[in-house]
Amino acid sequence: MMNIGHAVNDLIAGKDLSFSDTEAIFRQIIQNEESAMDQGAFLAAITAKGAVPEEIAAIWKVIDETDTNKVTIRTERPLAENSGTGMDAFKTFNISTAAAVAASSAGAAVARHGSRGITSKCGTVDVAEALGVRTELSVEKVAKSVETCGIGLFNGMSPLVHPAGLGRILSQIHFGTVLNIAASLANPCAPVYGLRGVNDPAIIRSTAEIMRQIGYRRVFVLHGYLGEDNLGIDEATTLGRTIYTEIDAEGNVTEGAFYPEDLGLKRGKKEEIAALGDAVREAARLREILNGRGGASARDIVALNGGLILYLTGLAGTIQKGIDLAREQLETGKAGEKLNEWVAAQS
Repeated sequence: MMNIGHAVNDLIAGKDLSFSDTEAIFRQIIQNEESAMDQGAFLAAITAKGAVPEEIAAIWKVIDETDTNKVTIRTERPLAENSGTGMDAFKTFNISTAAAVAASSAGAAVARHGSRGITSKCGTVDVAEALGVRTELSVEKVAKSVETCGIGLFNGMSPLVHPAGLGRILSQIHFGTVLNIAASLANPCAPVYGLRGVNDPAIIRSTAEIMRQIGYRRVFVLHGYLGEDNLGIDEATTLGRTIYTEIDAEGNVTEGAFYPEDLGLKRGKKEEIAALGDAVREAARLREILNGRGGASARDIVALNGGLILYLTGLAGTIQKGIDLAREQLETGKAGEKLNEWVAAQS
């Protein structure tokens, strides 16, 4: 078996590792059998090289098999997750959380799997806690929240979710790594519908294919651009072009792109979706949006991303219909009511 030093040297030289070598080395990392310096060097080197699908899948396998408390969610709603990789060039408010609440309000079951801020000042868990959601919970209690009100959040940095070593690793690094993809896929309840934003357009197709390989029935992976420049986000955007790969239940692959005007949306404004960088302020903004208030650009981008969840799960026949349904949840305040239900259920 290759040792971690040889692996780091190969990665620095731009060489890809085999599935078996990646799996064996990361198993040692999770079990804390390598020095902290070697662990960090491995994660930095594989990220700098650009992890290939085999490497990502191997790391996911280790986390899934050795460091994830599993749970089954029993619900008649279509079970989905939505998340982003982080590491995007422009920091937005927590669009994915608001989109998840809107989609849940319209009938989806959304089992999110997120972390505290690593490449941003305010991550999914930080915002959820500021909203009143308790995140240091067992996977069974989070599952109960999804079953009773249609939404829940697994804290990817909590030992109650990942007991062996993932939280230890994530709490000690302050830069984006391959774990932004591999670890986020290790959802304890194995949802079958996955909407995922990625920071790098080059990994859209490979991320979609990995998700299908590990058990997702239908996936939609995307990257959004802000205007005509190269600045991008790990969300569908109303400020420019969104490119995507979709894989349906039969394994058919569709690659495409859309602009906000294609879906009846106005071009958004950067300043209205920019991160505030403070969990309390971000939580207050999310409450406004979910109750139909706040800037139009913020509401539109939430409706777009929430609509994609509804389209992906089959609750809306087209993306356009999904957007309309998500927007209705915001405008009527039903999404705000769903947030209150979630806070009460996951407490």
